[in-house]
Amino acid sequence: MKNQIKDIAFLFAIAVLLFNASCGGAGVEETSVAPEPSPAEPLKNFRPAEAQPSPAMPDLQAEIMDGRGEITSSPIGQFDFENFTYPLPRGWQNPDDDAITLVEGKLAPQFRDIQEEMSPEEKSAARAQRRIGMSHVVTKYFDVDGDGQDEAIVILKVETGGAAIPQLVYVYAWKDGTPELLWNFRTGDRADGGLKDIRTENGDVVVELYGQDRFLLGQAETGKITGDEEQLCCPVYFTRTRYKWNGRVFLMQGKRLTFSVEDPTRPPLENFGEIMNDPVKSKKYLGTK
Repeated sequence: MKNQIKDIAFLFAIAVLLFNASCGGAGVEETSVAPEPSPAEPLKNFRPAEAQPSPAMPDLQAEIMDGRGEITSSPIGQFDFENFTYPLPRGWQNPDDDAITLVEGKLAPQFRDIQEEMSPEEKSAARAQRRIGMSHVVTKYFDVDGDGQDEAIVILKVETGGAAIPQLVYVYAWKDGTPELLWNFRTGDRADGGLKDIRTENGDVVVELYGQDRFLLGQAETGKITGDEEQLCCPVYFTRTRYKWNGRVFLMQGKRLTFSVEDPTRPPLENFGEIMNDPVKSKKYLGTK
């Protein structure tokens, strides 16, 4: 009987061990696996940022080319200024000639590249071979001398081979069946004294040049105000001056007025160069000691 009880106890112990083994047993940790994340949903109403366009460069020739004064009944209106020879103002003469001839409104520039490896003599020879070009921009007709007949204002662009826009302006009267030169002058490049507009008002010739207190003296625009430095592409100021024909030359009338390009209705500065180029007056104007 005792042996049977031992056998039953032994079998029971084995059964308990087998049961625990099948359930993992005490002291065994189960490894948990994290579920994979679900893919992110796209944001609703999402639009990628659009690239902002660069601001357009201002058209500095807009007023010159707006069509004013391009038709006249005066005899000079029949003359072909696109096939004509023009005298060059001081500072723009070619080494071999003081005049330039347009054919169909153009004369191509002549350039020879200068390389670093060239000798000083070769560089000098290359520079001597350069010739400026020219192109006809527009011819306008206004009565500039008060005689009741329109004269011609011819605007030419100096072709430099780059983005610069220096220009030459010629004022011609009609005399004995041919143009007679009354006045010619050169302008600067864009914000640096470039030509904004030319017209007549109340018997005066009105010239507007970009920059502060920029005006004409004879055949050239004046030097600029100390510190008047702007991006060539985008003028901040322009200067308006008036000239009247006295039978021999055009003389400046009144004050030189510098306006804001952004707000031309802002009161202009008068003869501003006389203030800024004077050490005492400029300090007083700027409020510095």
